[in-house]
Amino acid sequence: MRGKGPGARERLASGLAAIEQRVNAFICGTREATMRQFSVKTQARSQMIDITAQVRSILRESRVESGVCLVFVPHTTAAVTINENADPDVPRDILAQLDKTIPQRGDYLHSEGNSAAHIKASLFGASEMVLVEGGSLVLGTWQSIFFCEFDGPRTRQVYMQMIPGG
Repeated sequence: MRGKGPGARERLASGLAAIEQRVNAFICGTREATMRQFSVKTQARSQMIDITAQVRSILRESRVESGVCLVFVPHTTAAVTINENADPDVPRDILAQLDKTIPQRGDYLHSEGNSAAHIKASLFGASEMVLVEGGSLVLGTWQSIFFCEFDGPRTRQVYMQMIPGG
């Protein structure tokens, strides 16, 4: 590298690293974590909405071939869960039992009147992590990803972080 001026070695190393990153991205799909979001419009006070198709679509766009997909809802009265979607009675049963166990009206101190929604959301959780292999979500035959509304109707946000694996 003699005669090429100051910093030539560093520029060459930086250029080679950039080429390596592009090659890895081409061979393995993107190597950088990718975050996306979409909206869900709910129609009822309590509702479970299958969002698997939206998650799959965004995963395809990300071109992550292997890793994990984190699905997160930034709401204190909504949640996300994975459960059966082959029989529509399963989400209905879940919501009905939740209403029996955690009724809308109770001896709650929270003044907004949505304590039951906060409790339900805490039980389910704000996120789910799903493995990704071959560019697809690794879900069981009957599994789907559900957005759970407990204080609707509202328009909510769902965030996804695709994290490539090695």
